[in-house]
Amino acid sequence: MKTVKDFDVKNKRVLLRVDFNVPLDDRGEVQDDFRIKQTIPTITYLQNKGAILVLATHRSDDRSLASIWKRLGEYIDTTNIEFLDNLRLNEGEEVNSQSFSKELASLADIYINDAFGVCHRKHASIVGITKYLPSGAGLLLEKEMKVLSMILKNPKYPLTAIIGGAKIQSKAKVIKNFLKIADNVLIGGKIGFDLKEKSAKLYIPVDYNNKLDIGPKTIKIFQEIIKKSKMIVWAGPMGKFEDSLYEKGTKKIAKEIANSKAFKVAGGGDTINALRKYRLRDKFDHVSTGGGAMLAFLAEEKLPGLVALEKWR
Repeated sequence: MKTVKDFDVKNKRVLLRVDFNVPLDDRGEVQDDFRIKQTIPTITYLQNKGAILVLATHRSDDRSLASIWKRLGEYIDTTNIEFLDNLRLNEGEEVNSQSFSKELASLADIYINDAFGVCHRKHASIVGITKYLPSGAGLLLEKEMKVLSMILKNPKYPLTAIIGGAKIQSKAKVIKNFLKIADNVLIGGKIGFDLKEKSAKLYIPVDYNNKLDIGPKTIKIFQEIIKKSKMIVWAGPMGKFEDSLYEKGTKKIAKEIANSKAFKVAGGGDTINALRKYRLRDKFDHVSTGGGAMLAFLAEEKLPGLVALEKWR
C-alpha cells in the first residue's frame, strides 16, 4: 500500500478524505475536536510539500460543516484549502456509485485516505474513488494500521481485551478473535447479558448495579487482571457512564487502565467520550479514531477502504 510520502504532490490537487464526523452541541459548535487534531499532521505535510488541498468528510446527520472547518482553521492556515460539503448529502456516497466516484475524482490528481474511522464502509469516497485516481494512505491511517497490527501480530503478554457497550452484534466477532489471541477478555455493559461464548479466558460480570453498570465485585476482579497486564485494548464502556448513578464501573476501570504500566489502546466513540469526561485520554498510548473500523480490524476482517488502497503498491 502506498502512503502519502510516496507521491510527488507539488502543485498537484490532492483530495484528502478525513473523518471529521465530530460531536456538535445545540448551537452547532464542535464539542470534541480529537479527530480533527489527529489528521493535522497529514494536512500540514501536504501543505509543506506544495499540494493544493481538497478536504472531504461526512457527517452522520445533515448539519452544517461550517463550525468544523472553522475549528480546523484555529490550528492551521486553511486559506488555500477547498472544503467539500457533507459527502452523505449525495445519495451516491453510501451506495458507492460510479458516477459520484468519478465526480469526486475529477476534483483532484491524487487521492489520500486519512479517514480510518470509515474504512469499514464501502462508500464512494472510500472505495469507488480509488478506481480513478492514484491513491494512498495518510499519516493517521498509516499509524492506526501499525498500532492495531502490532496488537494482532506482535502483542505483549499478558494481553487483556476489555469489551463493553450495548450491542453484541458489533462486538461478537472481535470477542471471538480475542479469545484466540488474548490471555483475558473482560466483558462489560449490556453485551454481558447476550454473550453466548464460553471460555476460561472470558470474564463476564458477576454482579451489576441495576443492570446499568458492572458491580463492585466485578470491578475488583477486572482491576486485578488489569494490574497484571502488559498490553490492554479497551473498546466500549462498562455501563451507562453518562448517568452519574451508573458511571462507577467505567470510571474505575478507565482509571485503572490509565495508571497501568501496560501498553494501552482504546477506541470507539463512547470510549473516547469516557476518556474525555475523566480527562484520561493522554494517559493512553494510542486512542483510535475508529469505532466500527477498529473492531473490524481487530476481528481480522477485510476493511473495504484498506483493500481498495492495496492495489496501489
